[in-house]
Amino acid sequence: MLAVLVCSGIGLRAQPSQTVSPDLPHLRKAGSVTQLIVDGKPFLMLAGELHNSSASSTEYMAPIWRKLAAMNLNTVIGTVSWELLEPEEGKFDFRLVDDQIREARRHNMRLVLIWFATWKNANASYVPMWVKTDLKRFPRVQSKDGTNQDSLTPLGEASLAADAKAFRALMRHIREVDPEHTVIMMQVENEAGLLGDSRDRSPLAEKAWNSPAPSELMSYLQKNRDRLLPEVAQVWGAQGYRTSGTWPEVFGTTPQADEIFMAWHIGRYIGKVAEAGKAEHPIPMYANAWLVQNEKQLPGGYPSGGPVSRVMDIWRAAAPAIDLLAPDIYLPDFKGVCASYTRSGNPLFIPEARASVPNLLWAIGQHAALGYSPFGIDSLNEDHPIGQAYQVLGGMIPILTRYQAEGRVMAVVEGEERSQTVRFGGYQMNITFGGMRRPGAAPPQPAAGGAQQPAGPSGYGLIVHTGPDEFLFVGTGLNVTFAADSPGPRIARLGTVDEGRFEHGIWVPGRRLNGDETGGGSRIMLRGSGLTVQKVRLYRHD
Repeated sequence: MLAVLVCSGIGLRAQPSQTVSPDLPHLRKAGSVTQLIVDGKPFLMLAGELHNSSASSTEYMAPIWRKLAAMNLNTVIGTVSWELLEPEEGKFDFRLVDDQIREARRHNMRLVLIWFATWKNANASYVPMWVKTDLKRFPRVQSKDGTNQDSLTPLGEASLAADAKAFRALMRHIREVDPEHTVIMMQVENEAGLLGDSRDRSPLAEKAWNSPAPSELMSYLQKNRDRLLPEVAQVWGAQGYRTSGTWPEVFGTTPQADEIFMAWHIGRYIGKVAEAGKAEHPIPMYANAWLVQNEKQLPGGYPSGGPVSRVMDIWRAAAPAIDLLAPDIYLPDFKGVCASYTRSGNPLFIPEARASVPNLLWAIGQHAALGYSPFGIDSLNEDHPIGQAYQVLGGMIPILTRYQAEGRVMAVVEGEERSQTVRFGGYQMNITFGGMRRPGAAPPQPAAGGAQQPAGPSGYGLIVHTGPDEFLFVGTGLNVTFAADSPGPRIARLGTVDEGRFEHGIWVPGRRLNGDETGGGSRIMLRGSGLTVQKVRLYRHD
């Protein structure tokens, strides 16, 4: 039976006269980093994620689009919910999808769309009513006493088939109505996993648990044994690195073994959904993670089986159609989370985070992140510092992506010490940070358990090495002096310091800084209520 399609299509269908780029958005390796390529050029997502329900109403969103444009976003993370896309089985309504594509395009922004379907924060609240009410066809996760939970078991083949069918219809529709590539990436499900227990105890899950571990997984582990992340290697190694056997025989019966079991089955499910979508429109797709909150927390306290960094190897084996795994970062240790997610070549993208300019710069400068996206962007004021930072960085995207690929971009963010020394581009840079928390720094936020997080840094920035003796500094609250750190004349001096900005990658000079603004030619100083850009040329002599 043919599916019934409901589609507004107003202003979206491609016209014969339109010129459309032949290249789909894709990921490309550039030097030691991975970049998102959009219309043939590297693209950095200066993004924001909408609240979960915002995109369910065109009327509600009408004033939001102008606000997002005023905040200088180049990408919006919107949502598509299965319950609204397919309210009756086989009948699809794409009007809300079309609204988001049309409005993003009208405001010169790109879209990343979240597929809220089988999982949203580890439960099934976004599945259609015809799925929610048919527990026989779409079985649930069960607890040890046999009670059905609020999430579908990842071992339900009918659930997988229905989810994949709907997602495939969505991606087919996007391919048909979006020749301009407004939609550049897809998030498949949201913070998948199991809460309340480390493993599904349903009859389907128990049967799988006591069956042989899949040969695909065992082949992956054996092939990559010397490159496995330590968390998976430790669980497998505790059982003697067995190459066959039931799940308990190969991995044991600990909560960590349960997590590996769930990661395989959830990863397989989401990977199959992504594979179905890519069969229609193969743009990059990722899965996001609700993170482990502390070292003592066991699987089930956070969503067991979700794409947390400790099980990235299992997800790679289970879901080859997923291009990257992305952390939703609300924890205080932003740097540590970023480092854990860039292991073994996983590209960094942060689809949810607090609106923190220092964290934005750290992700871009230290990890060549594909993008950064504060959650609930539609609740922020237009004058929030993240908007000013996006304005500054937006004009620099060609510069940043070029030098990221060459390993010539780094970040400096104040830590426990008020000063840092870095060696970069042949110079030793002695950096002293400003004395008060400036706009754009993350304000104190209650942490898990109610503890107060420390105040945000008072100084932070990017340093870009653009050529011999030449640098760009982008930041605030920085005082920088220079010393020679490579063969040649021993004394380093400021040659010229220019304030300015970039527009579409072209330098637009402002003031030539000298005198008091450079401490009499002894240092550069980046001050002010937001990011500023200085172009610095050094020279050396004996």
